[in-house]
Amino acid sequence: MRRSLVLVALAATSMVALAFLIPLAIVVKTAAYDRALSEAQKQANALTPTLVITRKPQDLRQAIATTRYGGQQRLAVHFTGPVTIGTSHITAREFADAVKQARAIVAERPDGVAYLQPIALGVNEIAIVEAFVPEEQLTHGVMGTWLALAGVAVGLVAGSVFVADRMGARAVSATRALADGAKRMGHGDLSVRVPVKGPPELKEVGRAFNAMAERVRHLLAAEREVVADLSHRLRTPLTALLLDADTLGQGMGADRIRAAVTGLEREVDEIIKAARSGLQPESTAVDASSVVRDRLVFWSALADDQERPWTVRGADHPALVPLARTDLTAALDAVLGNVFRYTPEGTRFAVALVHQADLVALVVEDAGPGIRDTEQAVRRGSSGGGSTGLGLDIARRVAESTGGSLHVDRGPLGGARVQLRLRRVTG
Repeated sequence: MRRSLVLVALAATSMVALAFLIPLAIVVKTAAYDRALSEAQKQANALTPTLVITRKPQDLRQAIATTRYGGQQRLAVHFTGPVTIGTSHITAREFADAVKQARAIVAERPDGVAYLQPIALGVNEIAIVEAFVPEEQLTHGVMGTWLALAGVAVGLVAGSVFVADRMGARAVSATRALADGAKRMGHGDLSVRVPVKGPPELKEVGRAFNAMAERVRHLLAAEREVVADLSHRLRTPLTALLLDADTLGQGMGADRIRAAVTGLEREVDEIIKAARSGLQPESTAVDASSVVRDRLVFWSALADDQERPWTVRGADHPALVPLARTDLTAALDAVLGNVFRYTPEGTRFAVALVHQADLVALVVEDAGPGIRDTEQAVRRGSSGGGSTGLGLDIARRVAESTGGSLHVDRGPLGGARVQLRLRRVTG
């Protein structure tokens, strides 16, 4: 942008300068030419009184010598005959043309011009006064004036380029500040504000950006408070469930229910903590194999109750991924929960970790009816089974936060296959 403004100013000012400079240069040259001819005319007219009084060669030579042009061998008097007194620079043909036309003419010569002034001496008698102007006299002072004009033009162009550059620098600085603020805000820095500077339009954009950033900060803060409040309201029914679970006595079923309620309470605490902290991601890494083993311990009890055969592969090798443990747990629970929710009891499922050079694929597949519309299934809020439609979207966002992706298709067991491709932490 700055370079474009400078180029536009350079082009526009150069064209304007040339539009004035070329005519002025021609005018200066013409003025110098006319000034030289005017001086030649004066020198020629200076001999008129002498020619009226006398025609003696001795007197005419003395009169010519007293003039400036005569002293420089540039003044002469021609009589028909032909007789020439003084130093001549014209040809006989040019003299004849001057006599024939009987008016002042200019004869062009290779080294200058000759101004020829006819003077009537009597009836049918005429004299021609020649005043010669050399080439350097015709252009005297022209080059210096041209250089001065060129200097003025260069100064004007340089000044306009400097002004355009300074204006462009202000606009570019303000634009870069806006771009930097937008990038920082896009990376989650809601406290960023941009300086209101630059041209009026960019100042208006800066004020609008700051107002938007402040509004977004307030909206997100209010949203976090709502999430925290709603999550906190779940504590009452959870407490009631936990008390009811204590009345169940001892046994595997009662222990499982109590563990589930305790785990749910822990998840609610994590939600409240994340909402209060601004939902900032934890900069940590977790072993995906450990998460798979832990969560299958939880889900295996329900699988045994529903007589679901299940297998796990690849969970015996460490696989670090750039996620918080709670995020990966939530994603895996969302996928496994769909298996238990949307397939009949007794349906087989399998969990596998596929280790690659820079990726870890967490694969969950089942032998159920599968997913008819896979594109709709991963769309947030869209569900073909009457649920909230958030499960696969949660898994997708977790995978994409690592630089990976989520894929849903039909697996070898005949049902749905969900693959979370997670970027591996190396080094």
